[in-house]
Amino acid sequence: MGMLDAMAARVAAGATVEFRPTGSSMVPLIRSRQQVRVAPVDPAKVEVGDIVLARVRGTVYLHLVSAVDAPGGRLQISNNRGRVNGWTGHDRVFGICVSVDGVPRPRAAGKTRTSANPPGDAR
Repeated sequence: MGMLDAMAARVAAGATVEFRPTGSSMVPLIRSRQQVRVAPVDPAKVEVGDIVLARVRGTVYLHLVSAVDAPGGRLQISNNRGRVNGWTGHDRVFGICVSVDGVPRPRAAGKTRTSANPPGDAR
């Protein structure tokens, strides 16, 4: 199990996590080894441009939402260099990046969920 798989499991269980992902696919939004904070998300509230922790075709990514199919309950996930990873269902979207190196991400507030507000809850 890789680091992102472990983080996804913790976030799916309701934890907010901090970690330092590696790679250059999200530059300049996230640079390699910058500290990110990821909180559980209500996938129905996610918008294009949000950074989410999601599983696409068996691989977990911390990537951008590039399209939303609300009626189909799915999101398209891409890196910040134009590569589309694919579509994934709301059940495989675990968290939203709420900050990078302590700087809050735009529009992430209000999209997180708690155990009192499970996925799909209308609140």
